[in-house]
Amino acid sequence: MSILKKLFGIGGPSAGATGESGEAPPTDSRDYKGFTIHATPIPEGGQFRLSALIQKEIGGETKSHRLVRADLFSSKDEAATFAFRKAEQVIDEQGDQVFEG
Repeated sequence: MSILKKLFGIGGPSAGATGESGEAPPTDSRDYKGFTIHATPIPEGGQFRLSALIQKEIGGETKSHRLVRADLFSSKDEAATFAFRKAEQVIDEQGDQVFEG
């Protein structure tokens, strides 16, 4: 069950929202179409799981969406590179709707 807690941020009021769930701190951040993307690869069994935090200020409030995928990479840098690509794809497809649900 603890792997589910790490992946989905279960187990606390803010777990998973800003790195409290145990993943590595952001390796890098970048702005994309008014959103801020933080690459947050999760160390797992000698590899790194694709993970990112997508944020945007809307109406004076910072909205956040945790993006975690099953993809594993041999290096933290490679996981971060693909996290940015995936986050940009999600932003292109969903826009502000990424924060709903």
